[in-house]
Amino acid sequence: MFRLLPEWAVQRLTATYFRANAWYNVGSGKFHSNQSSVDHANMKVKILPALSDNYMYLVVDEVSKEAAVVDPVEPKTVLAAVEEAGVSLTTVLTTHHHWDHAGGNKELVESFGKPLKVVGGDDRIPALTQQVTHGDTFTLGSLQVTCLFTPCHTRGHICYNITSDDPDHTPAVFTGDTLFLGGCGKFFEGNATEMHKALIEVLGALPNHTLVYCGHEYALQNLKFGAHIEPANTDIQAKTQEIKDRREEGQPSVPSTIGEEKKINPFMRVCEASVQQHTGTSDAVETMAAVRTEKDNWKAPKL
Repeated sequence: MFRLLPEWAVQRLTATYFRANAWYNVGSGKFHSNQSSVDHANMKVKILPALSDNYMYLVVDEVSKEAAVVDPVEPKTVLAAVEEAGVSLTTVLTTHHHWDHAGGNKELVESFGKPLKVVGGDDRIPALTQQVTHGDTFTLGSLQVTCLFTPCHTRGHICYNITSDDPDHTPAVFTGDTLFLGGCGKFFEGNATEMHKALIEVLGALPNHTLVYCGHEYALQNLKFGAHIEPANTDIQAKTQEIKDRREEGQPSVPSTIGEEKKINPFMRVCEASVQQHTGTSDAVETMAAVRTEKDNWKAPKL
């Protein structure tokens, strides 16, 4: 139905849905998770919950105190975090054009009072000032940001890999709706071949210790599905208990690591015999398609 509507109408309807859903599931002025921070030596990542299950991220270069924000759908929360941290916000990193990720760009730019560089891979992104593609790089203080083109969920999806020359720095990748903890985004504008390339060839090529900051809190549901695909996978079982404990305390499930995802995420395990046996396929791309179709129609059992 949405494909018959102009883009502005789709975005307006989407905004109404997400706001209503957040109000119903979380409540006004509340967050689905606690805010928290992760130190990466010369970089700090502030995890900012938004709407009913989204995550925004404030990325701070500790050397220069220059900062970027990833997918700032709730500008007021972002601005409060920037003020509290005492940093200089210069950049908006947008993973894709969907309203629950890019819907706050225009308001943030207009209310911030200083020029902001708005980066993304799709001309449908509001307030875009710099369109990027695969392999493009730029700096954020002492940090290097590399753009990874991962089309499928949307045709212009970009993940942002942040590294540093500091030997103590742990790399981080911000994956939007391409890679989730234990899952991946729906193939709205792409296909299994593209998602296979995005997950296996692009993100899967990053160092295993790279921390993964995804766009949504879907971890437990994804892990339940992973256990359905691989009932004997003890890594999934252990990760599920870890995340249950974190969620009971109101803590976000993120970040995971690339190495963990290779052990627990069926969409990054499409070459594994156990996953192919479940789907009855022997080709990795066919397995990717089969797992996605099953996930789209799967209902998590009630505990």
